[in-house]
Amino acid sequence: MNRPENTGKVIIGKITAAFGVHGWVRIHSYTEPEENFFQYSGIRLEVSDPKPLPIKIEEWKPHGKGFVAYLKGCDTRTQAELYRGVEFSVPRSALAELDEGDYYWSQLIGLKVQSTEIRLLGRVDSMLETGANDVLVVKACDNSVDKKERLIPYLPGTVVQSVNLDSEMITVDWDEDF
Repeated sequence: MNRPENTGKVIIGKITAAFGVHGWVRIHSYTEPEENFFQYSGIRLEVSDPKPLPIKIEEWKPHGKGFVAYLKGCDTRTQAELYRGVEFSVPRSALAELDEGDYYWSQLIGLKVQSTEIRLLGRVDSMLETGANDVLVVKACDNSVDKKERLIPYLPGTVVQSVNLDSEMITVDWDEDF
């Protein structure tokens, strides 16, 4: 599996819809806080061309639960509609260094998850933010104990015992029957 971590880029948001008639788009940010999305340099559109396209966000503003933005060269609603569902990425090097034991979600997605009894529960498919704590969405993979999807709270020291990026493994204190 080609983890986002290994591609040298990180997905930071996506275009959810066109906005208005002058080429503006609605943006859903994956950054925390959400406004940080607009602080990154080197933002690229993840299009189906051989490589991502650089993009310049000319103007943006908060709107509802997200943001709207004008992308340079996107001047009509028809053009904006073509970008629906397209994700934004930045080079991994654009992200701030984290303290020891802290991880970006993109570093955790794709890692295998095993119980403290060394039984493979699956692979992290995605993450959820619940307010109380983040949650690992773990889906079955080759050699996992069963075909169940599991929602495992990301609670370091309590549920999450260790994260090893080199071996691409998270060890959790979690009953496989949950």
